[in-house]
Amino acid sequence: MDKHANRFFEAYPLERLMQTIPTGLFVVNTEMQIVYWNDEAARITGYSAKDAVGQHCSFLEGTPCDKHCGLFEVEQSKPISGIGCSVVHRKGHRVELTKNIDLLYDNDGELIGGIEAFVDISRLKALQNNLKEEVAERTAELEQEQRNLSSVLDGMTDLAYICTEDFEITFMNRAMQEFFSGIGDRKCYELMHGLPRICDDCPLPEIKKGQEVRQERSLPITRRTYEIIHSPLYQADGSIRKLGVCRDVTARLRNEEELRQANADLDAFVSTVSHDLRSPLTPLIGFAEFLLEQYGQTLDETAISCLHEIEHSGRRMEELLEDLLTLARVGQIDPPPEPVPLNRVLATVCQELSEQISQSKAQIEVGELPKISIPESLLADLMRNLLRNALLYAAESHPLIEVIAKRMPDRIQLRVVDHGPGVPAEERESIFEPFKRGLRGEKIQGTGIGLATVRKIARLYHGQVRVEETRGGGATFVVEFFIEKQG
Repeated sequence: MDKHANRFFEAYPLERLMQTIPTGLFVVNTEMQIVYWNDEAARITGYSAKDAVGQHCSFLEGTPCDKHCGLFEVEQSKPISGIGCSVVHRKGHRVELTKNIDLLYDNDGELIGGIEAFVDISRLKALQNNLKEEVAERTAELEQEQRNLSSVLDGMTDLAYICTEDFEITFMNRAMQEFFSGIGDRKCYELMHGLPRICDDCPLPEIKKGQEVRQERSLPITRRTYEIIHSPLYQADGSIRKLGVCRDVTARLRNEEELRQANADLDAFVSTVSHDLRSPLTPLIGFAEFLLEQYGQTLDETAISCLHEIEHSGRRMEELLEDLLTLARVGQIDPPPEPVPLNRVLATVCQELSEQISQSKAQIEVGELPKISIPESLLADLMRNLLRNALLYAAESHPLIEVIAKRMPDRIQLRVVDHGPGVPAEERESIFEPFKRGLRGEKIQGTGIGLATVRKIARLYHGQVRVEETRGGGATFVVEFFIEKQG
């Protein structure tokens, strides 16, 4: 020991140092009587050095050291670390400890006693016990949830199964067991899909992230198609399993295909009939015009009136057939390579309707309109029918017609606003049906197809159409297109 160390221990004797360490410490002689007791030992046990020194260490009622101390046992090598035990506090409650023990020898190597250093871990022990209780309680809740889930799944008519992250099927409900003889040791892709490897579109990576996945798959063993909803199923040990619920959609898909075919057949029928009816209609109108022009001066008023009615009815029939053809071809046009400027489309439509606009003395105000990824011909049909409707029903009583648009995060809203008599609330749904016209429409020339065409175009492009009351009077036709990418 050098001179600096000697000076240090002269200034701070061993007794003083031992009192400053943050560990309970006591020394016993070979008779297990306490000969030294530091301040931290007093704080932990409630016994002062005056209470403890001179007593046999058993007064602390240590457990399990009251039966097996091990300090002076020759068979156990020293020191010994991390021993767990407990002692009785002066106030009567037990204090949980972890301690280290070692033997003490004099300079001649003779055993003179032992030393124990200990730390109070009562609070840590209590936290551990609480955590164990919470884990046990949560585990029991999860197990009960699993039992409840199994009962629910067994009562379902849909096929349902549970598999692990390693593709092992651990559960199949009764409905699924009717098709699959047993779980065995086959993986889910082997049992359900007859594949030798993991499915290319396996949803487990998304399931592990806590996401729900929907798929449409055919199962070879049932020869039917299912919508499979894959959901994460959290386990008590923290792992995730996959719950798959298979809903039979075979009949629905067949009905959808039949409906698509029926719609295609209906459109083809309307197109054919309209075309075939137009052929005899053209000469019919032409002959009426010829008779009026060539023989009008020799015919009486009744004959002239009849010819005018024939021509008028023919024109109405021609208009109706044209509208039917327009309605039939909606949905048969390829989307444009880039968004179409709606202002340009509206300008063309206004030029087409210029004579009708002039006759009704309408004033059409147009705001800044967006570009939309819809075929230009369909946009023209839509705008033509909306403007023609406003010109027929509103311009006579109030000339102003406004065309405005509003861009929203998920859609574009187009509004055609008139200030005429408006549409009664009870008719606001029916006027979009083919050949359905409001009470006022019975006195106004029209086919009853225009607004039906508007609705069909809107629905085709994931949109909707409705009519609202204009503030101050009138009708506002609102068309909304739910389009993610807009020009």
